[in-house]
Amino acid sequence: MKARYQYRFYPTDQQRQSLSQLFGCVRVVWNDALALCHSSEKLPSNGDLQKLVITQAKKTLEREWLSEVSAIPLQQSVADLGTAYKNFFDSLKGKRKGKKLGSPKFKKRTNQQSARLTRGGFSINNKCVYLAKIGNIEPVWFRELPSTPSSVTVIKDCADRYFLSFVVDIEPVNIDAKNQSIGIDLGIKVFAFMSNGEKAESPCYLSLERKVRKLQKKLARQPKNSKRRNKTRLRIAKAHNKIADTRKDFLHKLSTKIVSENQTIVLEDLNVSGMVKNRTLSRVISLQGWREFRTLCEAKSQKYGRKFVVISRWQPTSQICSECGYKWGKLDLKVRTVQCLNCGTEHDRDENAAKNINKVGMGNRHDSKRTQRQSKTISVASSSEVSRIAAPLGR
Repeated sequence: MKARYQYRFYPTDQQRQSLSQLFGCVRVVWNDALALCHSSEKLPSNGDLQKLVITQAKKTLEREWLSEVSAIPLQQSVADLGTAYKNFFDSLKGKRKGKKLGSPKFKKRTNQQSARLTRGGFSINNKCVYLAKIGNIEPVWFRELPSTPSSVTVIKDCADRYFLSFVVDIEPVNIDAKNQSIGIDLGIKVFAFMSNGEKAESPCYLSLERKVRKLQKKLARQPKNSKRRNKTRLRIAKAHNKIADTRKDFLHKLSTKIVSENQTIVLEDLNVSGMVKNRTLSRVISLQGWREFRTLCEAKSQKYGRKFVVISRWQPTSQICSECGYKWGKLDLKVRTVQCLNCGTEHDRDENAAKNINKVGMGNRHDSKRTQRQSKTISVASSSEVSRIAAPLGR
């Protein structure tokens, strides 16, 4: 299976200038090819686009500087455009799952820059990585590559940080699981409630969020194309990167722990795009990274040979007692604990949902209809006392 290994590096002033030229050439080739696609009645092939925006463009005075960089990343830029159009058309036809994709857009200088080189454009010698027409680069090797990489992508993010991202082949890891299965209920204040009683607290992003909002207000008041505005933009990018790095570190550690200890991982299919329409919780939900956590668990389950299960979002996991299967109905979000009227067990709302998620994923559901039929013959409580609610807890 394929995996990415990413390393940060610190280029010299000369290498920084050469990389800036490489990113500019890749960006211009992409934009020229996209402009041709917009003006053509029929989408040109990748070969025709490469001839027009690379081979023939190098012979003109306006684009003769394209020959100063390696041709490999320029060709990969045209190939990436073809892939982007294919994904766009597959999304329109319904062949591609997930959210509908938009058509490819023009690249900007202020956004993240990248250039991909295949095996003919780079080589690894000891601790140095040679890039064609760039020179030797020494990344920070915090772990060894498991195999010879097939390609490397040079990345410059919005905060002017440089990375090398290698694509390598890895072998599955065989580790015995401690537990047979685990159900996970995702939340906000407590990121994950486990069916075994454990819970993972989400990192606090409040101070960084306040800093970002303050800087964004400052950016809105500054004139465009000014030096101070560019400095503020970099400060905003660094604050966003700090939030993203904190979240990524937390999600990687949590997903690795869960996947390595359990044979079957069960998650609930959440409608995140619909949940973020709630103006009160949209910002907090977006910071959690629920979808990223699901992607990491799914990828690491394949790596460790685990079973990954996603149950339907319509399963009433918060409305059923995990002990007897009695269904008490919908509860307000402020209600954090509930006592079952059928068996008398007192549940934490999220922990009860995690246990039900685990049971549904493993196919061991209670016969809730039978339990409800039996409970109807017994006078348990009035209609106003569907559940006995304990003191609400903040989420």
